[in-house]
Amino acid sequence: MTPMPLAAAVALLLVPFAAPLVAQTGGDRGGPPPAGLSREQTWPAPTAEDWQRPCLIPFQRTWEDALAVAKEQGKAILICVNMDGEIASEHYAGIRYRQPEIAALYEPYVCVLASVYRHTPRDHDEAGQRICCPRFGSVTCGEHIAIEPFLFERYFEGVRVAPRHIMVELDGQETYDVYYAWDTDSVFSAIKKGIADRQAPPPTVVRGDRPILERVASRDVVDRTAVEKAFADGDAALKQALLEAAKKHAASEPLDLLRQGIFGLDANQNRLAREALAGLGSESAAVLMVDALRSPLEAQEREPLIAALERIGQTSPRAKTYANVQRGLGTRSAAVDAAAWKTRLEAAEPAELVQQRYEAQAKFESSSQKLDAGVEDPQALLDLAESCVALAASPDTKRQRARLYWRDAYDQARRAEQLAGESARAHAVLALAAYYLGQREEAHERVAKAFAGEPSAAETWQGMALLALFAEARRGAIESALRERKEWPPQWLADVNTAYALLARHPLGTAQQVAQHVDFLLKLRAAGPADQALEQGLQRFPDAWDLHASLRGRVLYDRGVDGLEPEYARRLEAQASGTLAWYAAYASLVTAEYRRREKDPVRAREAYERALALYARATQLEESLRDTADHYAAMALAGEARLALEANELPSAVDLLLASFARKETAAASEDGLNISPVMTAKTLRARLQETQQQDLLAKLQAALDALDPRLLELPEWDRGGVPPGGAQRPRQRR
Repeated sequence: MTPMPLAAAVALLLVPFAAPLVAQTGGDRGGPPPAGLSREQTWPAPTAEDWQRPCLIPFQRTWEDALAVAKEQGKAILICVNMDGEIASEHYAGIRYRQPEIAALYEPYVCVLASVYRHTPRDHDEAGQRICCPRFGSVTCGEHIAIEPFLFERYFEGVRVAPRHIMVELDGQETYDVYYAWDTDSVFSAIKKGIADRQAPPPTVVRGDRPILERVASRDVVDRTAVEKAFADGDAALKQALLEAAKKHAASEPLDLLRQGIFGLDANQNRLAREALAGLGSESAAVLMVDALRSPLEAQEREPLIAALERIGQTSPRAKTYANVQRGLGTRSAAVDAAAWKTRLEAAEPAELVQQRYEAQAKFESSSQKLDAGVEDPQALLDLAESCVALAASPDTKRQRARLYWRDAYDQARRAEQLAGESARAHAVLALAAYYLGQREEAHERVAKAFAGEPSAAETWQGMALLALFAEARRGAIESALRERKEWPPQWLADVNTAYALLARHPLGTAQQVAQHVDFLLKLRAAGPADQALEQGLQRFPDAWDLHASLRGRVLYDRGVDGLEPEYARRLEAQASGTLAWYAAYASLVTAEYRRREKDPVRAREAYERALALYARATQLEESLRDTADHYAAMALAGEARLALEANELPSAVDLLLASFARKETAAASEDGLNISPVMTAKTLRARLQETQQQDLLAKLQAALDALDPRLLELPEWDRGGVPPGGAQRPRQRR
C-alpha cells in the first residue's frame, strides 16, 4: 500500500483551492509583515479553550437566503472565506470569529461562509435534525461547501484564496475584497469602513419578534433555527401547525423544518411534510425529495414526489436526473441480455489471460492459414480479428506491438463487415479496436450493437472489455446529457447497472470497476443500489482501497462518526486479517480527526490510541504492511501532539512529536485530514515554547527539527511563492 493523505478518506466533498499568485483587485493587501515575528507568532493558533467558545457570527444557510434577508433589512452581504490548516484561517475561525468585540464588527452585515472542507460527516441525523458545523456554528458543512462554487464563479475573479472578506451590495456589486493581508487590522479596518461609508436603504420588511408560525415565512437563519427548535420541542398540535404553515409559505423553502417532519416517527406528520415538499420548486427541494424516496413508500406516496422531480426537472437538469434515476432503477436493460450473460459466466471455466494468449495464438495461425489460401472468408476474418484482440490484450504484449494487433483487428473485422454485412461479432471487435486506437466515438456507437444475440465469449477478456466499454459509453452519455442540459432516457441507467453488475461477476472484473459503479450511483443519489453494489464488491475484493474509501464514506454519511469504528470492529471479528486490521486502524484515525473537528480532545486521543494498537496488530499479522502502518502511526502520534499543544501540555506535545519523527521521518511533511502536518505542529509548538521561555523543551524540539531532512521543513506547495500567511492558496488536485 502506498501512503495516501488522510484527507482522501474524510473529505466527502472537496473543492481544492488553487490559483496563480495575482495582483489583488479592489482589495487591500495590508501593511508589511510585523518585524521580528514568525508566522506562528503573528497568527497564534487557537487553543482547546478557544475552540470551546461558540462561533458568534450568524451565517446564512444559502446565497438565496442571504439575498432575501439583505433586501428585507437593507444590509450589505459579507462573504467570508476560510480554509482548514492555513495558519491565518485557523486564527480567524478559532479565535476571531468567537470574540464578541469582533463579532460586533460583522453584525451590520448579512454574512455567508464559504469553506470547502467537511467537519462533520453528515448534515442531519436520523430524525432529520441539523448537525451544524463545529467550526462555524450556524451552518452545516454541506451548506458552507455548496455555496463556494457559486461564489467562486461570481465573485472570486478566478482566485481561490483564504482567508478572504468580500462586501457585496444589494445590486450585486463588490465594495471591497480583502485578502493577502499580513495582519487582522487591515481586514477589520475595511469591514468597519465599508459600513461607515455606506448609505443604508430602509428595511422593506420589519419582522421583529413575531409568533412562531409567522416566522416560518422568514429565510433568516435566526428565524429558521427558532422554528426548527419549536418543532423539535413542540407537541403534536404545534408540529402539525408548523407543517401546514410550511405548505402555506413554500416560497421561503423551509426545507429543514420539512425534513424533521419527513423523518420523524409520526405517520401523519410524515405525510403532511411530504405533501408540502412536493409543492416546492428548487434544486435543494429536489435533493430532499430524493432523500424522502429512500424510505419504503406506497406507490401513491412515491408518485407525487417523482412527479415533482419531473416538474422541477423542466428547468433543472439535476432534478431531471433524479427523476430519471427513480424511473430507471426498476427497469431492465433492453440492450444486454443479463440472464444469458449470467448463465454463460456461471457455466464457463474462467481462463487466465496467459491461457487465453495461447488459445489466441493458435487461432491466429489457423485463421491466417485459411486466408493465405486466397479465399476471403468472413468467418475466418473475424477469427483472425478476435485472435488479434486477445493477443493485444495479453499482459506480455508490448505497447507498440499491441497497437499493431489492434490495427489488424480493426482492418480484418472491417473487411468481414464489408463482405457479410453487420453482425454483433464484428461490432464487438470493431468497438474494442476503435477504442484502443483512440476512436472513442465510433467505439461508443458500436458497443451497444455488440450485445445482440447470445454472448459468445462472455468469460474472456473480450467479454469483460465489452461490458466495461458499454458501461463507460452509457455512463458518458448520461454525464454528457447532464452537462448539455439535454433529456436522457431512464433506460440508460438500467444499462449501466446491468453492465456493472455483470462485471462484478466476471472472472476478470476489477475492484476499480466496482468503485466506478458505486461512485456513479452516489452521484445520482441512488444510495440503496450503491450500497448493494459496494457490499458485493467488498465480498469479492476485500482489500481494495477504493472500496474501503467508499465504505467509510457511506458509514459516515448514514451513521455518522459513531458508526465507523464499530463497523470495522464487526468486520474484523468476522474475518481477521492484517489488511483488514490496517483498514480498521485507518478508520480509527479518521474517527480521531472528526473528534478533533468536533473539539472533543478526549475522544480524539482515545481514537488515536486505538489506531496505534490496530496498526501494531496489522503488522503482526502481515509484516509487508509495516511501511504504511508506520507512516500513519506517525501521523497519529503527531495528531496526539497537536491535541497536547492545544491543551497547553507542552512537554507531552514535544515527546509525541519526537516519537512521530522517530516512527517515520518521511511522514513529517504529510498533511492530515485537517491539513496540518507534523512539521506544522512542531513550528507552532516552537513558537509557544519561545513565548513561554521553556528553553530546555525548545532545545529538545529544535534538535529534532534540525535532524530532519531540510526538504521536510519547507512550506507546503500551496503556501509558497511569497504569499502572505493571511492568504494561502490550495492546490488544484490533492488526494
